[in-house]
Amino acid sequence: MPAIRLITLDLDDTLWPCDVTIAAAEKAHFSWIEAHAPRLAVDYDQAALREHRIATRKQRTDIAHDLTALRLASLRELLGRYGYPEGFADQASKDFLEHRNRVYPFPEVSPVLRGLSAVYHLISVTNGNADVESTGLRGHFHHNFRAEDVGAAKPDPALFEAALAVSGVSAREAVHLGDDPELDVEAARRFGMRALWINRFNRAWPEHLEPPEAEFDNLADFQTWLEQTT
Repeated sequence: MPAIRLITLDLDDTLWPCDVTIAAAEKAHFSWIEAHAPRLAVDYDQAALREHRIATRKQRTDIAHDLTALRLASLRELLGRYGYPEGFADQASKDFLEHRNRVYPFPEVSPVLRGLSAVYHLISVTNGNADVESTGLRGHFHHNFRAEDVGAAKPDPALFEAALAVSGVSAREAVHLGDDPELDVEAARRFGMRALWINRFNRAWPEHLEPPEAEFDNLADFQTWLEQTT
């Protein structure tokens, strides 16, 4: 097989735990709502706000891939309904994103990324709205792409297409590592890339999918695989 020149990496649950990050951000976000829009907070708790975003996503298929735009659209509608200034939605969204980017990478991630970036073209591709350059992993990647940057979310190949285009690498020279069997492994595999699974939480592989080429529970083992493979 051609030598690997490009590595694309998912973010949430690949480089850092997602649930605790989102939970902390949502809690801080609701505290902002309580402080600045108390009339809204009385009628909409965290669960109700999430349900409204889900409903907004179903209605706004044009921005369904863009989690930041969806949150902003939902907030604008709700805050406007309760008579708050339009600018409040932008402030609330900005506050959420600041907390969203307070991630805590798994212990081996930073040193492994530092080593990989010296050898390979390293690009992050995510359906989420975390900004890598606003986290403690800033500077480790050559490029970073979010679904909102390319107009579509995985399993659509747009994120992979963007990574190949900016690096000048063919799909056969690229490998993708992610935690989601469908959105990461199968999507990259269908696109013609080598696709590997990082399974940090001992999950079962879906029976309807062909097993991944390799499986890891940490990034250091992935680095070892690369060294042995290339």
